[in-house]
Amino acid sequence: MAYIETAPGVQVFVEDWGQGQPVVFLHGWPLNHKMFEYQVNQIANHYRCILIDRRGFGDSDKPWQGYDYDTLSDDLAAVLDALDLYDVTLVGFSQGGAEAIHYMARHQGRRVSKLVLLGAAAPHMLKTEDFPDGVDKSTFDEMIEKSLQDRAAFIEDFSKQFFGVSLLNNPVSSKLADWFHSLAMEASPKATVENVLTFSQADLRADLPGITVPTLIIHGTSDQVVPFEISGKLLSENIPNSQLIAYEGAPHGFFYTEWPRLNQDLLDFFATPVLTETITTTTTW
Repeated sequence: MAYIETAPGVQVFVEDWGQGQPVVFLHGWPLNHKMFEYQVNQIANHYRCILIDRRGFGDSDKPWQGYDYDTLSDDLAAVLDALDLYDVTLVGFSQGGAEAIHYMARHQGRRVSKLVLLGAAAPHMLKTEDFPDGVDKSTFDEMIEKSLQDRAAFIEDFSKQFFGVSLLNNPVSSKLADWFHSLAMEASPKATVENVLTFSQADLRADLPGITVPTLIIHGTSDQVVPFEISGKLLSENIPNSQLIAYEGAPHGFFYTEWPRLNQDLLDFFATPVLTETITTTTTW
């Protein structure tokens, strides 16, 4: 493990496990790198796994500002440069997927040869005139208000939606729910709120056509946090050289509920040779 300075006075925490071709993991909101435990336990036997705590989360520094996607993608670039990584497979879950997408645009995909988007909170979450299928602003306003009033209670409620818990379906144990809660509570209150603003307001649609590396998109069709139709489906239609795997009935937190299948899908994709051909796509908005 190490701390890497990504900006003056800001150090982010990096866990580095295994050997071989590097796979860099970007966690979702409001968690940290530990969410990938069930992936890394297997994947680090075959690949070098590098896990980053986004600024404001986990063991990274928690500055008062710098939670926009430009700054976050610059943090990622600084880590890749500091570790001098090449031929990287970049894996982003939820907000980490959006961060990965913006890195590919802002830094021209430097050092990255493959991209994986898991339940990515992209390309555009907010309902607007030119994106009527998005999520209403009131939903994000409520998330912020509840975070400010009682963050611990909000996280407990949010975890049920995250894992698709209902009266007839409870895919996680109470202890795993407690673990999720503890990871989320490691985030700074400021970062928790600022990142809701970031992922709700960002419009990354213009970033998609420039992604030219092979891209695997995995999304649960019963995702109540990042709806499949406005994310996984649209991403697959607008990223060249992309492949979509829909997990039928899976919730947002499929990194746990579907982890054996996910790990195999990831390993299969990692092992696929990169073909040097250009594939075009048609924008759907």
